[in-house]
Amino acid sequence: MAKQIILAAHFPGVNNTTVWSDPAAGSQIAFDSFVRLAQTAERGKFDFFFLAEGLRLREQRGLIHDLDVVGRPDTLTVLAGLAAVTTHLGLAGTLNATFHEAYELARQLATLDHLSGGRAAWNVVTSSGPFFGENFRRGGFLDHSQRYERAGEFIDTARELWDSWADYAPDRDSGVFADTGTFAHTGPQFTIEGRFGVPRSPQGHPVILQAGDSDSGRELAAAKADAIFSRHHQLEDGREFYRDVHARLARHGRDPNSLKIIPGVSFVLGETEADAQERAHHIRRQQVSPQTAILLLEQVWNRDLSSYDPDGPLPAEDPSGADETIIQGRAGQYPDRLATANEWRERAEQKNLSIRDLIIEVTGRQSFIGTPARVAEELNTYVQTDACDGFILVPHLTPGGLDDFVDTVVPLLQERGVFRTEYKTTTLRGHLGLA
Repeated sequence: MAKQIILAAHFPGVNNTTVWSDPAAGSQIAFDSFVRLAQTAERGKFDFFFLAEGLRLREQRGLIHDLDVVGRPDTLTVLAGLAAVTTHLGLAGTLNATFHEAYELARQLATLDHLSGGRAAWNVVTSSGPFFGENFRRGGFLDHSQRYERAGEFIDTARELWDSWADYAPDRDSGVFADTGTFAHTGPQFTIEGRFGVPRSPQGHPVILQAGDSDSGRELAAAKADAIFSRHHQLEDGREFYRDVHARLARHGRDPNSLKIIPGVSFVLGETEADAQERAHHIRRQQVSPQTAILLLEQVWNRDLSSYDPDGPLPAEDPSGADETIIQGRAGQYPDRLATANEWRERAEQKNLSIRDLIIEVTGRQSFIGTPARVAEELNTYVQTDACDGFILVPHLTPGGLDDFVDTVVPLLQERGVFRTEYKTTTLRGHLGLA
């Protein structure tokens, strides 16, 4: 039997994938935008809606990095609102394990699971360094090496709290409201005890997603997560990642079906292949404006390049070796800046690329481009050949960027028998086939 494809809809947080300056783009803040995208995803029978979060606005050269989409309302508040206007769609929020407290977040997620009837999910992320910490009482109190230690204990502690209640079954005859268990957790990161304030939720445990890609991140996912938000978008790269994670899963004694791998990808549709390619070219020029090209180049060179012409050649000078990065609020993407710079120079010289052309070529995420039939075929190939279990779709427009996909690609996947035509369950765990 063919594997069923998992589909999720990403509402943008930051990054230049989403073109907020396009005349067809709507508000990134208005609740109507969240509702529109979520209800479109539910009309397409998607598994879940995925909401990113940032704890502080990015800065570059000490200025707000306003070429990204910036400024977002609180994740859990938005998801609680969406629970009231959707019925089956899972609701996944990105929430930081470094700065939240276990009792607080476990209570909020259990509440969301109750409000939504069993559709809550938590995308666990971590942060290090003082930049984010300046917004919080404890400051940047965690070393990089301790981030995953805390995240792992955070998940374990949250599960202890969720499990502290028996199934919610008030007995009116005996007058016993519920079996409200107690908890007592002592560990390096949390020492807490008491009674958990929220009865057991419909899923028991909200679905846990993990987004880190380091060795520590993969181990955390293999040990504790239900799904991975992967960066591995290319077919062979995805297969290698899939094999690696499944080998780790076996070492932790877990069933291969207990963890789903779901990369974030974009898509461009057209009536013909040529039409789709032309649209994709236009969208990439929107995503990488001349200003964005310079800002993204600066993140490798780690120095002010504002005097450079984006239509000109790459800098002859080498990247700065300073420990402090020019971009604040973005996870490090280039551990060896000089090696990356030399690789980019070589590529630019071979293909006669300007700064902007090079940035367009090297910074795009995997995008499925073509007619709906071609895109449906490629998505299915990725899943059936174990490059992944599904996709988190990142539309380039908000909130209407998912409409064409739902209207044209989803029916083709349904015809192939690899995507549901109706929801069979009411919980997100049920949609994903998780215990």
